[in-house]
Amino acid sequence: MKLTVKEKISYGLGAVGKDMVYMLSASYILYYYQDILGVSAWAMGIILMAARVFDAFNDPVMGVLVAKTRTRWGKFRPWLLVGTILNAIILFVMFSAPPALNGSGLVAYAAATYVVWGVTYTMMDIPYWSMIPAFTEGGKEREGLSTLARSCAGVGSALITIITMICVKNLGGGDERIGFQRFALIIAVLFVVFIAITCFNIKEKSTVNVEAPSVGQMFRALVQNDQTMIVVIAIVLINCSLYITSNLLIYFFKYDVGGEAWENGYTLFNMFGGGIQILSMMLFYPLLRKFINSLQVFYVSFAMAITGYAVLFLLMCLGMTNVFVLFVPAFFVFTAFGMLTVLTTVFLANTVDYGELKNNRRDESVIFSMQTFVVKLASGVAVLIVSICLSICKLSNDTAAAVSVEASGSSIFVLRMTMTVLPIVGLLTAVYLFHRKYILTEQKVEEIAGEIRAKRRQQE
Repeated sequence: MKLTVKEKISYGLGAVGKDMVYMLSASYILYYYQDILGVSAWAMGIILMAARVFDAFNDPVMGVLVAKTRTRWGKFRPWLLVGTILNAIILFVMFSAPPALNGSGLVAYAAATYVVWGVTYTMMDIPYWSMIPAFTEGGKEREGLSTLARSCAGVGSALITIITMICVKNLGGGDERIGFQRFALIIAVLFVVFIAITCFNIKEKSTVNVEAPSVGQMFRALVQNDQTMIVVIAIVLINCSLYITSNLLIYFFKYDVGGEAWENGYTLFNMFGGGIQILSMMLFYPLLRKFINSLQVFYVSFAMAITGYAVLFLLMCLGMTNVFVLFVPAFFVFTAFGMLTVLTTVFLANTVDYGELKNNRRDESVIFSMQTFVVKLASGVAVLIVSICLSICKLSNDTAAAVSVEASGSSIFVLRMTMTVLPIVGLLTAVYLFHRKYILTEQKVEEIAGEIRAKRRQQE
């Protein structure tokens, strides 16, 4: 049975809600604790990195727990709903640090709430993405739903990027501490409502009931699924390239573009990039798919991103500071990353069927737990690279003051190279490895799906 419009909308709303929450935490937790509450940058850096290391163990374990679940409501929806409610509560608590706390007490509060937030987010994120192979039949239906979900997730992220500081200012009456607390509460409530709609309207259709594996068996299944591993490596390299650029963008506008109005240019560039990324998922990708297959779109996206970075580097070296001219390479880069986000999810979903055929086990939860982890891993690696870059460039991380700051020519050159050339290297590595190792063409995916159906009929 094909997915109904109601099911598609319900699943998309869940993506909007969960990525609003993720973006609020990922983009503003450091600002909240460092700039507003006064926790040292070193302390927050250690907390964020330690949480990501912990996620290396938490994500696959969560995948195993989901795989072991057997309830009348399926194995995904109970975790999705419970994880969402807990994560929403922790989100509010995380942005509601007691005013009496300071020093080591505040550091401990930040560490505890952030780690628990990560655990509860994983609790709902893995089941959410794992549901795709469980209630779609593969092919166009699965690809279409993945495109919709990623597009909706992009909308959620873009909304937070655009409205957060405006809402914080208005809700807090100028007091950012109160503003963040109230804004976090609103986002938490919306998150629960959106995911509840998803849970009530989506049902599993094709999950295979197999004996629940041990942690060791699940790790072996991942290692044995060579197609999952190559997609995971590609996701790490692609996301790391994007995060390096996005993390350094504010320093580029402050130190390279400069001027008293640098913040206006930075905001405008972000809004343009976010809008293009959403359009690429919702419009450009489906349009290209009418003419070429998904693998061809994948390679076209890589070509666009590399071209965009090369043009951006050239404009930087020419001293171009007009933000509207910078929109040209930004269009290519953000369009490419939008389509790559959709495609990596589609390819990862396809490896579930491949793994079932190869290993006689359908490991949706464990495979999609890798997606959650590798995105966090890519973010951690990018933050480390950005920190090294800023240290070499001797650039301040205080981006609050809207002033023109002079920096040496060598520092600016290192900044430009890290922002553009390093992502190009990462993308070239990803496309080279993918081209050599990935074998799941659309024809191959259809063949695998047919073999699995035949195998199931024989077992009935």
